[in-house]
Amino acid sequence: MTPDILLVGKAFGGGLPLAAFVSSNEIMQVLQHNPVLGHITTFGGNAICCAAGLASLQEIEINKLYESAEDKAQLFIQLLQHQSIQKINHCGLMMAVYLDNFDNLRKVINECLENGLITDWFLFANNCMRIAPPLIITEDEIKAACQIITNALNKVYA
Repeated sequence: MTPDILLVGKAFGGGLPLAAFVSSNEIMQVLQHNPVLGHITTFGGNAICCAAGLASLQEIEINKLYESAEDKAQLFIQLLQHQSIQKINHCGLMMAVYLDNFDNLRKVINECLENGLITDWFLFANNCMRIAPPLIITEDEIKAACQIITNALNKVYA
């Protein structure tokens, strides 16, 4: 499948603000006039950010970082076994850990933050913890993160 429009952002800039709007010449021509410059972005065009984005993509490609994403996700799933977790959805290392409600999730997230692990929830699913580590995360870092999450779950659901 080839999408009509592809939007990329966040990690695209390799840690710097960068986003892209990718489409066919035909669609891009429409956006030249209706609305005028309707395809531009706040995070586009900066030379330093573009260089960082290119270097990031090259690093991913050269080291084939995407090849280990599924194995690393499976390690998260294996280690995140807790009676309070309803299910875990994922696409590679983009993961959603389902809990029972926002109040408990918020407590778990706060406990994780107090112990050095930054996580959050989804605006469209406030009972799900968002886990989206970089592709370069190590197995030891995954184990440490899962231990922090498990400890937080044990504390909140005691």
